[in-house]
Amino acid sequence: MPTAIPGGSVAEPGPRPGAARPGALRSGRAPALTTGRGLAAARITALTVCQAALLIGFGLLITGPARHVWPMTVEDRVDEGFVRLRTSGLDTATAWGSQAGNTVAIVALTVVVCGLLVFAPRLPKWREAVFLATAVSLQALVFLAITSAVDRHRPEVHRLDHSPPTSSYTSGHTGAATALYGGLAVLVLARARRLSRPWRIAVAVLLLLIPLAVGTCRMYRGMHHPTDVAGGMLNGALSLLVVGRSVLAADRAPAPLPEHAADLAVAEARRTATPVPGTAVVVVNPVATGEADREALRLVLERHGHARARFVETTADDPGGGQARQALADGATLVVACGGDGTVTAVADALAGTGVPLALAPHGTGNLLARNLGLPLDAAAALDAALAGAPRPVDLGRIEGDGLPERYFVAMSGAGLDAALMERTPERVKSAVGWPAYVLAALRTLRSPRMDVTLRLDGGERVRSTARMVLLANVGTLQAGAALVPDARFDDGLLHVVLVDPHGPLGWPAAVVGVVRGASARTRPGAPGARSAAVTVHACREAEVEFGAAQPREVDGDPVTAGRRLSARVAPGALTVLLPDRER
Repeated sequence: MPTAIPGGSVAEPGPRPGAARPGALRSGRAPALTTGRGLAAARITALTVCQAALLIGFGLLITGPARHVWPMTVEDRVDEGFVRLRTSGLDTATAWGSQAGNTVAIVALTVVVCGLLVFAPRLPKWREAVFLATAVSLQALVFLAITSAVDRHRPEVHRLDHSPPTSSYTSGHTGAATALYGGLAVLVLARARRLSRPWRIAVAVLLLLIPLAVGTCRMYRGMHHPTDVAGGMLNGALSLLVVGRSVLAADRAPAPLPEHAADLAVAEARRTATPVPGTAVVVVNPVATGEADREALRLVLERHGHARARFVETTADDPGGGQARQALADGATLVVACGGDGTVTAVADALAGTGVPLALAPHGTGNLLARNLGLPLDAAAALDAALAGAPRPVDLGRIEGDGLPERYFVAMSGAGLDAALMERTPERVKSAVGWPAYVLAALRTLRSPRMDVTLRLDGGERVRSTARMVLLANVGTLQAGAALVPDARFDDGLLHVVLVDPHGPLGWPAAVVGVVRGASARTRPGAPGARSAAVTVHACREAEVEFGAAQPREVDGDPVTAGRRLSARVAPGALTVLLPDRER
């Protein structure tokens, strides 16, 4: 089986990098799993930073531009209402209730529970103990970061407890209670198999009521505003989500494969599969994929009759276009792109207009084309679905600008804020956490200046406008299922020009809601764009965009040289892609 070597050349059959070697798996751990802990730690760290940034941003919003917006305008009345409810009995009860979120109580109970999980007979649950202790600890770290960045005074009422020096936002008692008791509820629901389902639900509900009770007690005692309590609950809940996704979700690691298991599987696939004439070439990004990923793709290809597929690697100087063109020159009848949107774009640019089909094995941060084609986001599953399907024509966009040679793009290109995000997001962070890494960069770019934009569609009149970012979209769906242009299709023969231009303190939330819900209905080519509060969408076949000053630009998520102009047109059916039969 030929394998790739750096630089895009191909080695002849020999000992494969992914083949089992004597003793390679005898330690009881598969090579693909050796970096699991480091990856989980990196993911938790990056997502915790995102969590802190999100909550700090919310705090700065409610203490700044939005302090005169509901519900902040009625919080004082809520605080005063709790004062009017005070009685000696409730004072005593809330004093005890508040102690359920006290630092000493939270730390002591966490230590006791984790000790029971680790040392009690028949309960050696290290993963659950790590989950609970890490969630409580991360909540506390984020709380300290928030109170250092957001200075909010406590309610202007008589307070029944001593006021600590920390900010009123967020409620530390409530956040700690949410992390601890919410974490216990998660463990009861997911791990307490000896209890019947009704009992597990009942216990979990009781545990989840404790943070609500703590938050209510803190407001009753005049220590926090309602939004402080809400922020504390959100902090605790996000800590549980971040740690749970990295610790609990990975508790069923696959057992180590026997030696030569991959070889045996490939041999069986060769024996049973019907050979496919021609040559398949896999253009693979070595940064995004490992040996185990290639073995999985090789097995899928063998199962579909591609017995001698060649793997060639992209390089820093050539992200896939040169390798795809060489594959065509060598007579390839199928090219597989395994990598992120940059790899897919480079390969598609080489295959456009040739009729040679492309199969996608998405293995990047955004994977926008795969999402919009309805393919699984697992590389092997997507390739399996594609090879079981049929060729289908897919539109491409053709883009050029000052300092930007003409080239194809498959998903979206643009200028302004989105391009600045791409420039400021480190590759290591994207590799560790995926598309949420862009949240970190967004906090540094939201204040970027508004652009002066001149837009001309399908040779019509020039229209002047302003925008924070401009997107030229060949497809309509973003990450996390957000529908930027809900009715855009990959074969509709149209481009969609999206101008995002939020105004005022509530402009960005309105823009986000517009994107998540679908910015607007598509307008017919050449017609004025449909308008929401912050997002304008135009449908066209050609678009010319000029900016008042040079702007950062990107093509399918890869930053390109800054410039003052972008011109794009749709290339209907320029690319042939293998898609599952359900798409026919």
